[in-house]
Amino acid sequence: MPEPLRRIFDVLVAGTVLLLSAPVVALAALLVRLETPGAVIYRQRRVGQHGHEFDVLKLRTMVDGAEFQGAGLAVDKGDARITRVGAVLRATSIDELPNLVNVLRGEMAIIGPRPTLPGQVAQYTERQRGRLALRPGITGWAQVNGRASLPWSQRIELDLWYIEHASLLVDLKILWRTALMVVGIDRSGTYKGESGGWDGPSAD
Repeated sequence: MPEPLRRIFDVLVAGTVLLLSAPVVALAALLVRLETPGAVIYRQRRVGQHGHEFDVLKLRTMVDGAEFQGAGLAVDKGDARITRVGAVLRATSIDELPNLVNVLRGEMAIIGPRPTLPGQVAQYTERQRGRLALRPGITGWAQVNGRASLPWSQRIELDLWYIEHASLLVDLKILWRTALMVVGIDRSGTYKGESGGWDGPSAD
């Protein structure tokens, strides 16, 4: 899909989904605030297209200050820092809906490699830096082919494959598989498990 058309698609989809999901986001935000003290929106510095840094927006799913407790930025299933509301938000991907604001700002796209932490990007090889060629996405090829359960090097390879083979057909496959994950038909890969994730801090 040509970049201008992709951007139009991103804005239309992000704006529509934000409008339709506003009541759900508002209710989720209220529940987050009622369960534990702290900001409702969690901001984390990420690296986007061509190395541009920005703050990704998510609904908070862990106790306030979780990144300074326990395993830090690494998160796995059953992590005691995840709140009860947060567990539901993570399982349904509702916590990711504020990412749509990042899309409207032009920092992210609907489809593309997930944005990662500056510390991770600093360890990329020259080949892996090719992952920064596109705007990072809310969902992507790696997200629907194993997600957090994959070793990070494998996730990068999947993203590089997508960059080289991006097409309308591949994008439709990603959207379809994402929809299956959101409605609960396929929850695989939500957490890193024993073999997945980055050797250092986790981005998701």
